[in-house]
Amino acid sequence: MSEPKEFHIPITQAGATAVDCLAEASGFSKQMLKQAMQKGCVWLEQHNTRGDEKLFIQRLRRAKRVLKQGETLHFYYDESVLQEKPTEATLISDEGDYSVWNKPPGTRSQGSKWGDHCTLYRWAEQNLTPERPAFIVHRLDRAASGLMILAHKKQVTAELTRMFAKRQIEKRYQVKVEGDFSTFLAGKDVKAIRSNIDSKSAASHVQLISYDEANDESLLEVQIETGRKHQIRVHLASVGHPVVGDRLHGSGKNLKDLQLAAVSLKFQCPVTDEAKSFALNPTFEV
Repeated sequence: MSEPKEFHIPITQAGATAVDCLAEASGFSKQMLKQAMQKGCVWLEQHNTRGDEKLFIQRLRRAKRVLKQGETLHFYYDESVLQEKPTEATLISDEGDYSVWNKPPGTRSQGSKWGDHCTLYRWAEQNLTPERPAFIVHRLDRAASGLMILAHKKQVTAELTRMFAKRQIEKRYQVKVEGDFSTFLAGKDVKAIRSNIDSKSAASHVQLISYDEANDESLLEVQIETGRKHQIRVHLASVGHPVVGDRLHGSGKNLKDLQLAAVSLKFQCPVTDEAKSFALNPTFEV
């Protein structure tokens, strides 16, 4: 498999199409480039009329886009990324201006400069009827599964993002961890784990649902106050009960998929002000 390559192509003369400029600079076929553009690895950078200030940069998927002098094309080619196949996500509810999905393990919440075709939002854009743009307002780890909200209007995106930041959306997770978690609870129904993550405060509230003595695994419900990267995984590993299947923070005792799922979302609809509640019953690998 070839090494990743980057192409940065200043447009010195107006009138050429994006795919023609990419083909000339990279040597790849136009058919291949059209497919790559749909997977989100080509970006268009625009400047002001003087050319001394970048106005914005965005993904470019339209191969026949006629380019202007002063623009710049950026092409990030990684064969391993482009060969990845998206996993089917399940639509839980289409609310028009936003939708709720069950994200499967392996599906990304957001893309990178190398592509975004394996993200939840691209799956939604390509599979919702009627078609709409989709914007992320919160994230789940790639290895995790469960409920995610996608917005379909910029105003709703901003409002849902604000609601998450203000903790106005209640999120609950179910997690399988190694060991008997009742020893950590020490007789309490719910216990908080508070420790900084990346120098930022973080709090997770954990309760025991059941203990599987045969496998020495506990099923937990977790509610988080904050949304730090890998927060639940880091917190549970820090108290000696890593999430089953956690390759990064776990013990490495088993090869199961990550046993962590977002199972509940509750909030006031930012469009209608109705109370909304969505729930999943996760099926973890035994």
